[in-house]
Amino acid sequence: FALDRSDLSEEARATLQGEAEAVRFAKGEVTVQGYTDDRGTWEYNLALGDRRANSVKNYLSNLGVPSAKMQTVSFGEADPAVEGNNEAAWRWNRRVTFRVDN
Repeated sequence: FALDRSDLSEEARATLQGEAEAVRFAKGEVTVQGYTDDRGTWEYNLALGDRRANSVKNYLSNLGVPSAKMQTVSFGEADPAVEGNNEAAWRWNRRVTFRVDN
């Protein structure tokens, strides 16, 4: 995701198109987890992570994944994928991941 954005880039859409089948056929419920980099307040980052997770959920739903199979959660800036205070690290932390609960 771009800084302060929750809309999906063309690259993200292409990636999610490839993941849609796996999510659709996962045996359990899928949690779409939204994250941000560490800039901004804790509250702002939780809200942004929520918007990102819901953006992905809505896109997957439009691709045929049942909405009822997915739930969303925001972790904001918690649990960074990459440590660091530069754009190289921040760009990896602005992400959405999936967890399948069997």
